[in-house]
Amino acid sequence: MNHYPEKSCSIDRLVRHPKLVAATLAGEKTQQRRDGLYAYPGETFVLEDVVFEVTSVERQRIGDMSDADARAEGYPSLAIYKDLILKMHSGMEWNEDGLVWVHSFRRQQPE
Repeated sequence: MNHYPEKSCSIDRLVRHPKLVAATLAGEKTQQRRDGLYAYPGETFVLEDVVFEVTSVERQRIGDMSDADARAEGYPSLAIYKDLILKMHSGMEWNEDGLVWVHSFRRQQPE
């Protein structure tokens, strides 16, 4: 058994936005932050017939994000990531102390 809580959403909803799917398929996106837990390490998900494996899941303060984290999310910088997230979620405030689940993943190599 793992030390994670019960998932709040299905893994198939981890990466859904078409631009983020394209970034993941291109290898430009290797992380997804969510308010809830969508997957456990070792689980897989499929995007356009390509299998990805969740390699780690951890909690992070949103205020601890770096530019490197934003690039792993598929964005050029933290400033652009923050701006787009706030535009996508009307009425949301950027709470530096807010906790998110960081889902890291990689393309699974064919056997």
